[in-house]
Formats: sequence, C-alpha cells, structure tokens
Amino acid sequence: MPFELDLDLPRELAPLAWLVGRWEGAGSLGYPTIESARFAQEIVCSHDGRPVLEWHSHTWLLDEAGERVRPLATELGFWRPLPDGEVELVLSHSSGVVELYFGRTETAKVELVTDGVIRSPHAKEYSAGKRLYGLVNSNLMWAMDMAAMGQPLESHLSAELTRVTGED
Repeated sequence: MPFELDLDLPRELAPLAWLVGRWEGAGSLGYPTIESARFAQEIVCSHDGRPVLEWHSHTWLLDEAGERVRPLATELGFWRPLPDGEVELVLSHSSGVVELYFGRTETAKVELVTDGVIRSPHAKEYSAGKRLYGLVNSNLMWAMDMAAMGQPLESHLSAELTRVTGED
C-alpha cells in the first residue's frame, strides 16, 4: 500500500512523516553476551496533531519456522523534531531502561546516538546506543548498535518492516 502524507501532520514533522504508520516484519538479534536469534516486530508510529510522533514497538522471539514463541521487548517513546534537521528520540523500555537519543534527519533517513541512558537498579547494564532508520524500497529498515554488559558499542539488532497501514 503506497504511503500518502497526512495533510493534518504539523509542518515540523515533515522530515519524519515517512515513519508514520503501522509496520510489521522480522529481524535478527545478536551480541557477544546473548545467543543470536530472529524476532518479529510491530511498530506503530502516530501523531495527535502536536509536533511530536508517538512510537510503540513490540517484539517477539521467533522459532525456526518463523512462529512467535514469546514476547521479547516493548519500547514506548516520542520523536521530537528540532530546527535544522536535528531530532530527539525519547524511549522507555519494559526492561527498566530509559534512553534519550539525539541525531539528524536526512531524506527518509535518521541517525541517532544516545545522549543519556537511565536504568533501574534491576535492569541489565547498558551504557550507550546508536540507531539508524531508513526508508528503503518502501520498507522501514533499521539497525541498532549498543554498549552493554562490559562490551563496547557493536551491532545488536536489525530489522526490515513493511508498512501495513498509514496511521492507526
């Protein structure tokens, strides 16, 4: 389904308009401290008329047949566009971590790095992240590097998602 720009979208959100909608797909996870696996993901990115996007991501572990085994992670957050192509992404995770990312937007692309990480005393050690989002052949592709559990910043997650609807 082709994406049509929501005419009610605030002007400030124009650089991020391509993110709006419901996305579904699959990806890969890995890190030196965990076993590699495949996951399913659903993202809903919406707005309520203010110049901020709401972000809801849910992931599930997949078995070898591609069936969902169990929930993995949930993140909720907000994309906050700033002047001159800058953007903030504030995320809270079901694992007890809150991240503040800062970065830049380009045409159908966003690169972000953590500006701050807060975690509960019971959350796993996590100190930094880097994310890349892009619209490639009408699909949302993204990748995340992280520094955690005493490891340096390195590849952790990547996925390719297909737009299911414009905005729910």
